[in-house]
Amino acid sequence: MYSKGILTIKSYPKFFWALMISCFVAVSCNDDNGDGNTGDPYFMIEDDPTSLTVSVEGISQKYVVRSNRDWKVVAQSSVDWVKAFPDEGDEDGIFSFDVDPNDSFESRTVNFAFVVGGEEQPVLFRIDQEANVPYITIVDGEDGISVPSAGGDVNVSLETNVEWTYVLGDESWITGVEQTDNSLVLNAEKNTGLERSTTLTIQSTTNGLTEEVEITQSAGNVILEEDFSWLTYGSTIFYTTSGETRMDNWTDEEMSRGWTSTENTFTNNQMVVYARTGFVKLGKTNYGGDLISPPLAELDGPTNVQVTFKAVPYKTAGGTQDDNNLVVGVVGPGTTSVPSFTVSNYPDYEADPDCVLIWEDESSTYTFTITGATSETQVRFLGGAFDLNGVGAGKNRIFIDDIKVEIIN
Repeated sequence: MYSKGILTIKSYPKFFWALMISCFVAVSCNDDNGDGNTGDPYFMIEDDPTSLTVSVEGISQKYVVRSNRDWKVVAQSSVDWVKAFPDEGDEDGIFSFDVDPNDSFESRTVNFAFVVGGEEQPVLFRIDQEANVPYITIVDGEDGISVPSAGGDVNVSLETNVEWTYVLGDESWITGVEQTDNSLVLNAEKNTGLERSTTLTIQSTTNGLTEEVEITQSAGNVILEEDFSWLTYGSTIFYTTSGETRMDNWTDEEMSRGWTSTENTFTNNQMVVYARTGFVKLGKTNYGGDLISPPLAELDGPTNVQVTFKAVPYKTAGGTQDDNNLVVGVVGPGTTSVPSFTVSNYPDYEADPDCVLIWEDESSTYTFTITGATSETQVRFLGGAFDLNGVGAGKNRIFIDDIKVEIIN
């Protein structure tokens, strides 16, 4: 029996829970500040930076925000060379200052304020960027510019932040054709005599800044000279294959230079030659590829010529070596002095990690002759064979560069 007038949970369960819920709601309403944010306001950037010094190259610098309020990043003056992105957020977040390169010869500064919950913070963030200096650089001009004896256009690329003009030596065999902001096109006449050279001077029109490079044209007996500098795919590092491009995917302009390859019937008629940065690679796993030169059109009749080229065999990053048989021959008239080479100068990745020094090593240069070449003759290089399945290592990849053909009689 229950005592009269005493309320118990067991006897009135619905009333009890309704009372508890109403009390919880009341307490929650009393704690609500009305703006969606709880606790004391705070705002900080991790590591507490207050400034950023930037070089002329520019930068994109990220920062992590810790806050319990909405915030904005506001420039204190109108600038177009730096911006905050995003320039606002809600509570914790990430933003960056994106600073453009400075091409001007003056340093520059801007301050940013942080507005948190509608109130500007007392500390500004300062960004300083260095002034640039006038410069002229002739791209790849350290070793001079080579021009084949056949002549033609010579493309000179520049990196500069000044207005400029150019001066050539007194020689009449090379003249200017076209000038843009960062390039110069010259045209060289065909050379029928000895090797010749001239000096190209690039000079600023506003100060005394100058840059010089020697332009050398091969002697008249050089009828083909190719350094593949017009190929800009992938990496110079031999084992880094990303970005390299097979010949049947080259542009029309690149194919118009006359280099070609036999379609390999074992690989669905692919041209198994790959463009890299300034050189080519013959072949892939299980299949070889060949490189065929343009016809030696400068020849008037049956002629003996010497072929000089550079070659390097493939080695993986871990040190596994491909086979290294390079077959040489011709398409059309002529007979080669040797049928093939064993290319033994495997790269040393520890001593030459970017794979640039090996091309200058004497061991990378090979030579053979062709007897009875004509204007229809094409020089041919083949990495091993077209089908390498079951042959040796099954891989015979070889890199080729700096091919030169010259008359020797």
